[in-house]
Amino acid sequence: MTPLTLPQTPSPLAAGTLKPVATSNLARAQAQGREFEAVFLSTMLGQMFSGLKTDGPFHGGHAEEQFRSLLVDELGKSIADAGGIGVADAVARELIAIQEESGQ
Repeated sequence: MTPLTLPQTPSPLAAGTLKPVATSNLARAQAQGREFEAVFLSTMLGQMFSGLKTDGPFHGGHAEEQFRSLLVDELGKSIADAGGIGVADAVARELIAIQEESGQ
């Protein structure tokens, strides 16, 4: 069995092909990346939590069912704010590249 290898795609930022981006644009791109990652993580966590039962002696019952989506959203935000899984950085890089291509 051969090991799985992924091709290395050079980043436009690492290659130095992009012009420096204004600090405000960079901060906005990073914030949008974190927000996207939080939504992505919330969706994934929501799927994970959907199979958990809410009945039993140490579960929240109907109240837990009602507020689970809020809990999952906050967990996603917390994970993204703590560094996340790397999605935010990729989104920010792509947003910056798109801005550079469009000349903004």
